Amino acid sequence: MDDQLSEHTRNILGLQLPTDPRWVNLAEIKMEEILTDHAYCEQKAATTCISLIQKNPEKTLLVEELSPIVTEEWGHFRMVLSELKKRNLPLGRQRKDIYVNKLIDFQIKGGSPTERFLDQMLIMALIEARSCERFKRLSEGLEDEYMRKFYRKFMESEAGHYTLFITLAEHYIDKKIVRNRWAQWLAFEKELMDSAEVRGDRIH
Repeated sequence: MDDQLSEHTRNILGLQLPTDPRWVNLAEIKMEEILTDHAYCEQKAATTCISLIQKNPEKTLLVEELSPIVTEEWGHFRMVLSELKKRNLPLGRQRKDIYVNKLIDFQIKGGSPTERFLDQMLIMALIEARSCERFKRLSEGLEDEYMRKFYRKFMESEAGHYTLFITLAEHYIDKKIVRNRWAQWLAFEKELMDSAEVRGDRIH
Protein backbone atom coordinates (compact mmCIF):
# COMPACT_ATOMS: atom_id res chain seq x y z
CA MET A 1 0.00 0.00 0.00
CA ASP A 2 2.82 2.42 0.85
CA ASP A 3 4.42 1.98 -2.55
CA GLN A 4 1.07 2.59 -4.25
CA LEU A 5 0.45 5.67 -2.15
CA SER A 6 3.88 7.04 -2.89
CA GLU A 7 3.31 6.56 -6.61
CA HIS A 8 -0.11 8.16 -6.30
CA THR A 9 1.22 11.24 -4.58
CA ARG A 10 4.09 11.66 -7.03
CA ASN A 11 2.15 11.10 -10.23
CA ILE A 12 -1.20 12.69 -9.40
CA LEU A 13 -0.61 15.19 -6.65
CA GLY A 14 3.08 15.94 -7.11
CA LEU A 15 3.73 15.75 -3.36
CA GLN A 16 7.28 14.72 -2.66
CA LEU A 17 6.81 13.07 0.73
CA PRO A 18 3.94 10.73 1.65
CA THR A 19 2.33 11.00 5.07
CA ASP A 20 4.01 8.96 7.78
CA PRO A 21 2.02 5.67 8.01
CA ARG A 22 1.82 6.08 11.79
CA TRP A 23 -0.49 9.07 11.31
CA VAL A 24 -3.52 6.90 10.43
CA ASN A 25 -3.15 4.82 13.57
CA LEU A 26 -2.91 7.93 15.72
CA ALA A 27 -5.85 9.53 13.89
CA GLU A 28 -8.06 6.50 14.49
CA ILE A 29 -7.47 6.80 18.22
CA LYS A 30 -8.48 10.49 18.14
CA MET A 31 -11.23 10.35 15.53
CA GLU A 32 -13.42 12.92 17.28
CA GLU A 33 -10.54 15.42 17.19
CA ILE A 34 -9.84 14.59 13.54
CA LEU A 35 -13.50 15.24 12.71
CA THR A 36 -13.45 18.60 14.49
CA ASP A 37 -10.28 19.65 12.71
CA HIS A 38 -11.65 18.36 9.41
CA ALA A 39 -14.84 20.40 9.82
CA TYR A 40 -12.86 23.59 10.27
CA CYS A 41 -10.65 22.73 7.29
CA GLU A 42 -13.74 22.52 5.08
CA GLN A 43 -15.11 25.74 6.54
CA LYS A 44 -11.85 27.59 5.90
CA ALA A 45 -11.70 26.25 2.34
CA ALA A 46 -15.14 27.68 1.65
CA THR A 47 -14.40 31.08 3.20
CA THR A 48 -11.03 31.32 1.43
CA CYS A 49 -12.72 30.73 -1.93
CA ILE A 50 -15.22 33.47 -1.07
CA SER A 51 -12.31 35.78 -0.24
CA LEU A 52 -10.57 34.99 -3.54
CA ILE A 53 -13.75 35.85 -5.43
CA GLN A 54 -14.15 39.10 -3.51
CA LYS A 55 -10.54 40.12 -4.18
CA ASN A 56 -10.59 39.18 -7.88
CA PRO A 57 -14.04 40.07 -9.26
CA GLU A 58 -12.51 41.02 -12.62
CA LYS A 59 -11.23 37.45 -13.13
CA THR A 60 -14.37 36.00 -14.68
CA LEU A 61 -13.16 32.40 -14.98
CA LEU A 62 -12.03 32.36 -11.35
CA VAL A 63 -15.41 33.67 -10.17
CA GLU A 64 -17.28 31.10 -12.26
CA GLU A 65 -15.10 28.16 -11.21
CA LEU A 66 -14.76 28.93 -7.50
CA SER A 67 -18.44 29.74 -6.89
CA PRO A 68 -19.53 26.08 -6.97
CA ILE A 69 -16.47 25.12 -4.91
CA VAL A 70 -17.77 27.36 -2.12
CA THR A 71 -21.03 25.42 -2.14
CA GLU A 72 -19.23 22.08 -2.27
CA GLU A 73 -16.83 22.88 0.57
CA TRP A 74 -19.67 24.15 2.74
CA GLY A 75 -21.55 20.96 1.96
CA HIS A 76 -18.50 19.02 3.16
CA PHE A 77 -18.51 21.07 6.35
CA ARG A 78 -22.14 20.06 6.92
CA MET A 79 -21.31 16.40 6.22
CA VAL A 80 -18.66 16.42 8.93
CA LEU A 81 -21.02 18.24 11.31
CA SER A 82 -23.58 15.49 10.68
CA GLU A 83 -21.00 12.84 11.49
CA LEU A 84 -20.16 14.60 14.75
CA LYS A 85 -23.87 14.76 15.59
CA LYS A 86 -24.23 11.00 15.00
CA ARG A 87 -21.57 10.51 17.63
CA ASN A 88 -23.26 12.98 20.02
CA LEU A 89 -20.22 15.24 19.77
CA PRO A 90 -20.14 19.05 19.60
CA LEU A 91 -18.18 20.83 16.88
CA GLY A 92 -15.53 21.86 19.36
CA ARG A 93 -13.16 24.79 19.11
CA GLN A 94 -10.96 25.60 16.16
CA ARG A 95 -7.29 24.78 16.69
CA LYS A 96 -4.23 26.61 15.46
CA ASP A 97 -3.23 25.14 12.09
CA ILE A 98 0.56 24.99 12.30
CA TYR A 99 0.86 23.47 8.80
CA VAL A 100 -1.14 26.18 7.07
CA ASN A 101 0.51 28.97 9.07
CA LYS A 102 3.95 27.79 7.97
CA LEU A 103 2.78 27.68 4.37
CA ILE A 104 1.52 31.25 4.70
CA ASP A 105 4.95 32.28 6.00
CA PHE A 106 6.47 30.95 2.75
CA GLN A 107 4.31 33.23 0.60
CA ILE A 108 6.07 36.10 -1.13
CA LYS A 109 5.85 39.21 1.03
CA GLY A 110 5.56 42.57 -0.68
CA GLY A 111 5.71 41.17 -4.20
CA SER A 112 3.73 42.27 -7.22
CA PRO A 113 -0.04 41.67 -7.36
CA THR A 114 0.63 38.84 -9.82
CA GLU A 115 3.14 37.18 -7.49
CA ARG A 116 0.79 37.46 -4.54
CA PHE A 117 -2.11 36.08 -6.56
CA LEU A 118 0.01 33.15 -7.76
CA ASP A 119 1.04 32.23 -4.23
CA GLN A 120 -2.57 32.44 -3.04
CA MET A 121 -3.62 29.98 -5.73
CA LEU A 122 -0.70 27.63 -5.16
CA ILE A 123 -1.09 27.51 -1.40
CA MET A 124 -4.70 26.49 -1.93
CA ALA A 125 -3.61 23.85 -4.44
CA LEU A 126 -1.06 22.49 -1.99
CA ILE A 127 -3.49 22.35 0.94
CA GLU A 128 -6.02 20.55 -1.24
CA ALA A 129 -3.36 18.12 -2.49
CA ARG A 130 -2.18 17.26 1.02
CA SER A 131 -5.77 16.96 2.23
CA CYS A 132 -6.46 14.56 -0.61
CA GLU A 133 -3.42 12.50 0.29
CA ARG A 134 -4.44 12.40 3.94
CA PHE A 135 -7.99 11.38 3.04
CA LYS A 136 -6.54 8.62 0.86
CA ARG A 137 -4.56 7.40 3.85
CA LEU A 138 -7.70 7.32 5.97
CA SER A 139 -9.78 5.67 3.24
CA GLU A 140 -7.25 2.84 3.00
CA GLY A 141 -5.87 2.54 6.51
CA LEU A 142 -8.73 2.90 8.97
CA GLU A 143 -10.13 -0.29 10.48
CA ASP A 144 -13.68 1.10 10.46
CA GLU A 145 -15.18 0.31 7.03
CA TYR A 146 -17.80 3.05 7.33
CA MET A 147 -15.14 5.69 7.95
CA ARG A 148 -12.99 4.36 5.13
CA LYS A 149 -15.89 4.97 2.74
CA PHE A 150 -16.58 8.34 4.39
CA TYR A 151 -13.08 9.56 3.63
CA ARG A 152 -13.00 8.03 0.17
CA LYS A 153 -15.65 10.58 -0.86
CA PHE A 154 -13.56 13.48 0.39
CA MET A 155 -10.42 12.14 -1.28
CA GLU A 156 -12.09 12.06 -4.68
CA SER A 157 -13.37 15.60 -4.31
CA GLU A 158 -10.13 17.19 -3.10
CA ALA A 159 -8.15 15.77 -6.03
CA GLY A 160 -10.30 17.79 -8.40
CA HIS A 161 -9.89 20.96 -6.34
CA TYR A 162 -6.11 20.73 -6.44
CA THR A 163 -6.06 20.63 -10.24
CA LEU A 164 -8.55 23.50 -10.48
CA PHE A 165 -6.32 25.93 -8.58
CA ILE A 166 -3.32 25.02 -10.76
CA THR A 167 -5.42 25.42 -13.91
CA LEU A 168 -6.71 28.81 -12.80
CA ALA A 169 -3.20 30.00 -12.00
CA GLU A 170 -2.03 28.96 -15.47
CA HIS A 171 -5.01 30.72 -17.08
CA TYR A 172 -3.91 34.09 -15.70
CA ILE A 173 -0.14 33.63 -15.48
CA ASP A 174 2.45 32.15 -17.83
CA LYS A 175 2.57 28.40 -17.35
CA LYS A 176 6.36 28.31 -16.95
CA ILE A 177 6.22 30.83 -14.13
CA VAL A 178 3.48 28.84 -12.42
CA ARG A 179 5.36 25.55 -12.72
CA ASN A 180 8.62 27.04 -11.45
CA ARG A 181 6.93 28.49 -8.38
CA TRP A 182 4.95 25.28 -7.85
CA ALA A 183 8.21 23.34 -7.74
CA GLN A 184 9.45 25.69 -5.01
CA TRP A 185 6.25 25.15 -3.03
CA LEU A 186 6.55 21.37 -3.32
CA ALA A 187 10.16 21.43 -2.13
CA PHE A 188 9.24 23.62 0.84
CA GLU A 189 6.29 21.41 1.75
CA LYS A 190 8.52 18.34 1.70
CA GLU A 191 10.86 19.95 4.24
CA LEU A 192 7.87 21.01 6.32
CA MET A 193 6.39 17.51 6.38
CA ASP A 194 9.76 15.93 7.07
CA SER A 195 10.30 18.05 10.18
CA ALA A 196 6.72 18.05 11.48
CA GLU A 197 5.66 16.12 14.56
CA VAL A 198 3.50 13.09 13.75
CA ARG A 199 0.27 13.70 15.64
CA GLY A 200 -3.19 12.25 15.14
CA ASP A 201 -5.43 15.16 16.11
CA ARG A 202 -4.98 17.16 12.89
CA ILE A 203 -5.82 16.66 9.23
CA HIS A 204 -2.56 18.41 8.31
